[in-house]
Amino acid sequence: MLETLDQLEGMFVGNNTLDGAIDIALSQVNELGFSTLIYDYSPVATALNGELITPSYVNMRNVPDDMVDLWCHGGFYQRDPVQQMALASAKPFIWSYRRNKNSTALADCLTEKHQPVASYLHDADLISGVTVPIQRTRGDFATCTAIWHGARTTFEKDARQNLSIFALIGHVFHEHAYTLFSKQQRRGNYVHLTPREQECLRYSADGLTAKEIAYRLDRSVPTITQHLQTAANKLGARNRVHAVTLAHHYRLLES
Repeated sequence: MLETLDQLEGMFVGNNTLDGAIDIALSQVNELGFSTLIYDYSPVATALNGELITPSYVNMRNVPDDMVDLWCHGGFYQRDPVQQMALASAKPFIWSYRRNKNSTALADCLTEKHQPVASYLHDADLISGVTVPIQRTRGDFATCTAIWHGARTTFEKDARQNLSIFALIGHVFHEHAYTLFSKQQRRGNYVHLTPREQECLRYSADGLTAKEIAYRLDRSVPTITQHLQTAANKLGARNRVHAVTLAHHYRLLES
């Protein structure tokens, strides 16, 4: 098992694909006894109402065929208590859905709304794992999770012994994976604005009026007003100021 930062970083040198990177990370967690690896990345973690935003990139290895679809399109990601715990944590943690002798933090936060996720993972025998939350300075959010398929009752004790090396694997893997994301993956798909709509909102954020924006872009005032109104509608904004606030939150004002 790799034990130093330099050794682990060296494993990713020369790799230039996301699939290749996750293969390397999976091989490392396999050596720790984990069979499954799940990684997701969101340029913006939550909507303004606090609800988790479906990640712009998800990769799951050694999971049931329907799991990715359920988490990405079936609302399971928003219901997943492990993701909610990760959003509130800066350190790696052990979790378990084990019904008996469960001393992990997850045991205290399970509610009825989590039942679909808990039932699915019990059926798949994916009830115990370790998650590394990765929260970047600009608000980016990622999690790297390893699951021990059919985990024995001593899982929590065994996992705690390897928690620090797993945290290192998760962070080094993420730093490498981030360099391979496309511009769209780094921006996300929660709200889609056209380049012109984004440009008009950026000028509006700088304090320019519709008339001043029209002069800058050599367009008519009604055209600029329409762009701003369409952008506001897409964002669900009540007015132009609200639209700028929402666009800033969703990182849509970046060039």
